[in-house]
Amino acid sequence: MANTKTILVTGAGSGIGRAIAQRLSKSNYPLILLGRNQDKLEEARKSLESPEKHQCISCDIRLPKKIAKALDKIKINSLYALVANAGVGGENSYLSNDRWHEIIDTNLTGTYNTIQECLPYLKKNKAPYKKIVILASVLARLGVPGYSGYCASKAGLLGLNRSLAIELTQDKILVNALCPGWVDTEMAHEGLRAFSKNLNISKESAFEQAMNDVPLRKMSEPDEIAQLTSFLISDSQTSITGQTLDINNGAMMP
Repeated sequence: MANTKTILVTGAGSGIGRAIAQRLSKSNYPLILLGRNQDKLEEARKSLESPEKHQCISCDIRLPKKIAKALDKIKINSLYALVANAGVGGENSYLSNDRWHEIIDTNLTGTYNTIQECLPYLKKNKAPYKKIVILASVLARLGVPGYSGYCASKAGLLGLNRSLAIELTQDKILVNALCPGWVDTEMAHEGLRAFSKNLNISKESAFEQAMNDVPLRKMSEPDEIAQLTSFLISDSQTSITGQTLDINNGAMMP
């Protein structure tokens, strides 16, 4: 895969990551799909345009050596872009089966690990500009009870975004972050189920309550996030870096 337009998409087996991979495959990019579940990655690959052009690698982004080994194994010469989408959601509670480290280590440290392991490949690419897109969340900007780990991890990604954007200007690598709000994915529906259970209400009622804070009163579709990601990666985009773009149906207007 020596093509100068190869793109790595993490968390590509489902949800937003899969939608991004599908959108990018329609633009003829060769893709590397990375995630922890090989079966889901293969299912995602088969859903792409020209499935034979794309590869899957299974590894845990919390482990830098595993990322390095996976990248070495697929024998790529360079990367044109990285979409750092992989992450986990859910609540955490101090001392009681606390998921703080799992969430921070995956969402924040895992994204940092992935970017650092991909940088040598991005720097070797001959395109005038290379691209990194980080998937954060509207909860990088808002607080939610019981979600301190998730909110902190996503807020940390915005700081990482700004720092790397400055650091990598000399290498002509543009770095930006997206903050989606509610998106119609399995992770969102898991959140609604937890919300409904905690309040002892139906999932439908939980959805209605959640939408009270969303002026357009709807979720986004995964492909809407994918289209914005595709623009940020495109050759026509050479001026946006270090920015956080909000796509949340009006839920947060900074």
